[in-house]
Amino acid sequence: MSTATATTAAAGGAPDPVAGFPRELRPEPAGVRSVTRTFFFILWRDVFVTGRELPTFLAQVLVEPFFILFVFGKVLGELGFTGGGFQQVLLPGVVALNAFLVSLQNTALPLIIDFSWSKEIEDRLLAPIPTFLVAVEKLVFGMLRGIVASLLMIPMGFLVLDHASWPMDRFPATVGVLLMGALAGSTVGLTIGTLAPPRHISIVFAVTLTPLMFTGCTQFPWHGLAEVRWFQVLCTLNPLTYVTEGIRSLLLPPGGPGSIPLWVCISALTAAILIFGAIGIKGFHRRAQD
Repeated sequence: MSTATATTAAAGGAPDPVAGFPRELRPEPAGVRSVTRTFFFILWRDVFVTGRELPTFLAQVLVEPFFILFVFGKVLGELGFTGGGFQQVLLPGVVALNAFLVSLQNTALPLIIDFSWSKEIEDRLLAPIPTFLVAVEKLVFGMLRGIVASLLMIPMGFLVLDHASWPMDRFPATVGVLLMGALAGSTVGLTIGTLAPPRHISIVFAVTLTPLMFTGCTQFPWHGLAEVRWFQVLCTLNPLTYVTEGIRSLLLPPGGPGSIPLWVCISALTAAILIFGAIGIKGFHRRAQD
């Protein structure tokens, strides 16, 4: 009995009839059910690995946003440099920032490692699913990490900030915006991870992440930039802006600072997902063929 067959039999299932064959000699997948099961098995493996590395994951996604909340929302407020309403503007921005950037980083960086050094992507490409679904799995996994990271920031915001609130009747709608924001971040990460040269990735992250962070309206409302028109236009080009402003449009009271209308935010995020998703999947196909 071959090693692959013995492993499958030991797990209590039927032997894998195609294990050990080169990819070009394998039969086509049995159908939609087989493809769906394989997709979720690959996704579950990534989720399981995240569970084993939970302390590292939490440190990665909580330390930086915690200090943003603490310094900008707490310390500067007590020093009198910010008003009481600033905390209510800042918390949605930091939550949106975590959803977008954590998804981006957790999609781009593993792809760069898999394609260039570890070659782990070869095992996934041998799975009996279409190549584009391997890319979609990377997107979904990055999105899941981003949404978890963003939701963790809500109770942390309550602990750090004194004047922040999050109406529970708006919670389902805000989760929907966060899901779209996390998916948009994943598609941008897929684009970076498949197009950026591995030897230049540190430079790519340096010139990408910082501008995304500070032009995403996470620390100020978009309408407040009316006197700095050129910077307001620059922020309009950042998908993160629409995640931040979409959440603020749901949470801020009517008398507060204005926000970009929710339908505009949803439309912009949908366009970003489609554009960057198409570019990223095309780049993934190219890297997979190489």
